[in-house]
Amino acid sequence: MKEAFRSRFGGADGLRVFRAPGRVNLIGEHTDYNQGLVLPVALDLVTLVATAPSGDGKLRLYSEHRGELREFDAAAISGLERRGDWSDYVVGVARELDRLGFAIEPANLLIRSTVPEGSGLSSSAALEVSSALALLGGRPLDRLEIARLAQRAESHFVGMPCGIMDQYVSLFGREHTAVELDCRTFQSRHVALPDGIAFVAVNSMVKHALSGSAYAERVRECGAAMEALRARFPEVASLRDATPAHLAAVDLPETVARRARHVVSEIARVGQFVAASAAGDLAGMGKLLVESHRSLQHDYEVSCEELDFLVDTALSIDGVYGARMTGGGFGGCTVTMVAREKAEAFGRQIATAYQARFGVDPRVLPCNPSNGAAECVL
Repeated sequence: MKEAFRSRFGGADGLRVFRAPGRVNLIGEHTDYNQGLVLPVALDLVTLVATAPSGDGKLRLYSEHRGELREFDAAAISGLERRGDWSDYVVGVARELDRLGFAIEPANLLIRSTVPEGSGLSSSAALEVSSALALLGGRPLDRLEIARLAQRAESHFVGMPCGIMDQYVSLFGREHTAVELDCRTFQSRHVALPDGIAFVAVNSMVKHALSGSAYAERVRECGAAMEALRARFPEVASLRDATPAHLAAVDLPETVARRARHVVSEIARVGQFVAASAAGDLAGMGKLLVESHRSLQHDYEVSCEELDFLVDTALSIDGVYGARMTGGGFGGCTVTMVAREKAEAFGRQIATAYQARFGVDPRVLPCNPSNGAAECVL
């Protein structure tokens, strides 16, 4: 990073490097923006941001894998408009920090990432969190506040109405464990995973254009369900509070009813998965993963042919307990729970089957639960 930084910007005096991981969500999909429960793990796939003072009033952002440079006036951050590209994630974070009273110092930032974009492994949150740490430059700020400002940047500036899960786990992840996060209270606990299993992400290498607009549409549909529920049950503050009985008692449009049914059942599955993990019930954990995928496939309708193929094929491979799509949907990754000694063979078999069906080589990624964001020691 130091050599790359010096080559790009001509000097590296005062260089600091910050890292933030991507994540895979084991279960609890599309529940975060409904104040529900989620169970992600931070990955050893990370975004690194190297930074040093620019000395000329400019904030420069260079993305290594895109080979693109963006340049801004550091003193004018608060007035910048959205560009519609990758730099919006960094600028959005800078604007939020500026609003909190943290002046954006003139600096050069070099960005390097091993989190594949469009994969459902949250490259955006990894970029937001690592950029926030780099722009803070060691100035103290509570980790939860960093997660919240990064979420605001993505929701309000980038324009993706996301929940807080991705940013939270990027900061609070811990090696060897998952994070059960309550997206209403922002309280979490670390959940030990059973020995003898591995989680493997398989990147379909596709991202359908529908994903952004469909995500926003699902948020609106959940909002419509809540309006109807509150009119009948004022005590139901969000879909987190709703039960199947509540849904059955309200006359919802058929599509809205299915969206709400997914959210209510998925929140319940998170608790059931954690309980099964604590009991070492591997079959039960796998069954819940499959139930989650079918709900996302049929009720929430955010899967696609490629993801369904990866799940269905995984379930036919020896050693697999369960599989599901993970992330926003319409492409990206599946996550498969497999016996640890079978994980390598699973990766070969699923890749061969997918290539034969779609003519595309998927990327198979071991999901190693890792620690959250931090400054790197140089």
